[in-house]
Amino acid sequence: MTIESCRIDVWLWRARFARSRSLAATLVEKGAIRLTHNGAQSRVDKASRSVHVGDTLIFALGGRLTELTVEGLGERRGPAEEARTLYSVATGGE
Repeated sequence: MTIESCRIDVWLWRARFARSRSLAATLVEKGAIRLTHNGAQSRVDKASRSVHVGDTLIFALGGRLTELTVEGLGERRGPAEEARTLYSVATGGE
């Protein structure tokens, strides 16, 4: 991986969508995450797949469909306040 990209399981863990990297990897391997990169959407099924700033992720979380844009990759799993800077939630008609 380069500084411009990050493994998706690591990113989900750093952004606090999963409590551990192994749980993040399981979520990815189940095919529960859709990734839009450069306008092309695909279902992600490998934890080693990389995400980039500007990518859009769609997945179910807590029984709700979550759509977000990757705003940063992070360097560590920090506090929740730091994790929230890694993404922006798409606003919908909720």
